[in-house]
Amino acid sequence: MSKQDEFTQLIRELRENVPDISGVLIATVDGLSIGTDFSEDEAARVAAMAASSVGLADRITRTSDIGKMKDMMIEGREGMLILYMAGTGGILAIRAPERSNLGLIRLEGPKAARRAAEIMEA
Repeated sequence: MSKQDEFTQLIRELRENVPDISGVLIATVDGLSIGTDFSEDEAARVAAMAASSVGLADRITRTSDIGKMKDMMIEGREGMLILYMAGTGGILAIRAPERSNLGLIRLEGPKAARRAAEIMEA
């Protein structure tokens, strides 16, 4: 199975496990989308901004002496975007509506991020 197929399967399984999710993106820390169910244009923009945000958050956590950044959540009035580090070279972004089951997302998100890291490093 190709890496692209593995990313597609990972996204499908995550969406099955957390039905509230409205979008999933896997990107490199350089801002390149490598797996997603976002539209192509949206994926390119979100991947670039996620990489930028994660880079800044990582610098903030290190400067604040709270260790390496694990995840971050951006909340809007109509939903949220949760960014997880996927190993050292990747990012998993999960988009969900405002009233989503955040506990379930927080349970399944890190598992999916670890799996994305395994796929990227294989």
